[in-house]
Amino acid sequence: MRILLTNDDGIGAQGIQALRRELRKIEGVRVDLIAPDSNRSASARSITTRSPLTVEEIRFDDGELGHATDGTPVDCVRFADVGLLGERPDLIVSGINHGLNLGDDVTYSGTVAAALEGVVLGLPAVAVSQQSIELEMDYRPQRAYDFDVGARFTAATVREIIDHPLPEGTLLNINVPGGTPEGVDVTRLGRRLYRDELELVDGGDPGSGRRQYRIYGYEPGLDDEEGTDVGSIARSRISVTPLHLDLTHHGSLDGLRQRDFERVLRASVG
Repeated sequence: MRILLTNDDGIGAQGIQALRRELRKIEGVRVDLIAPDSNRSASARSITTRSPLTVEEIRFDDGELGHATDGTPVDCVRFADVGLLGERPDLIVSGINHGLNLGDDVTYSGTVAAALEGVVLGLPAVAVSQQSIELEMDYRPQRAYDFDVGARFTAATVREIIDHPLPEGTLLNINVPGGTPEGVDVTRLGRRLYRDELELVDGGDPGSGRRQYRIYGYEPGLDDEEGTDVGSIARSRISVTPLHLDLTHHGSLDGLRQRDFERVLRASVG
């Protein structure tokens, strides 16, 4: 099996390097690493379409090679899919992210976006994120992390996927608490309660009309509901959440079909 390892924190991040070393221990697995050359956190599913992308070979301290690009996490997965390293990967692994990706965070996360791109391409995928040793519950990166348990758990999960493949079109979003986990829960997405504020950072020159604001970076709250990824992390348990790309609200289809959209169209064209 060939695994593509990527992230959104950058190729030199501690989390991806810890995971690379663990994945290399799996018998019969080749690990290819393509990652951004610098931090691309919260890049979501952005791609680079209007300029060429640079790729550079990077040799790590243990002699292994990786590839760094000035693109996004999704670009990294695309590079592997279109043949940058020869054969197409069999599995996408994204992480370990420095900080949690819970609930609504998954729509912003570059870590989860890389795994979602695997699903788009018909490949199974795993995204993994780590809480800091300060046990923060927000999305802001902290300074101190211990990736040992998260890396070993992810590698063991990959072994499980090799033996028992995921359902088609599915990725696993794994979040690992700081400290020693109390257990593992299979969860649904929870809710993040964002508390963004408008803060004027620089009023600029008088009369210029140019100002600088901050609207992100404030600690969000959370809906600590049992059975959710947020609730599991709050209880110091690893959460494993299956995700897929179908955003259709199937429960609304029948009701919408009862509406007279033909009448709306007739009114629209006169």
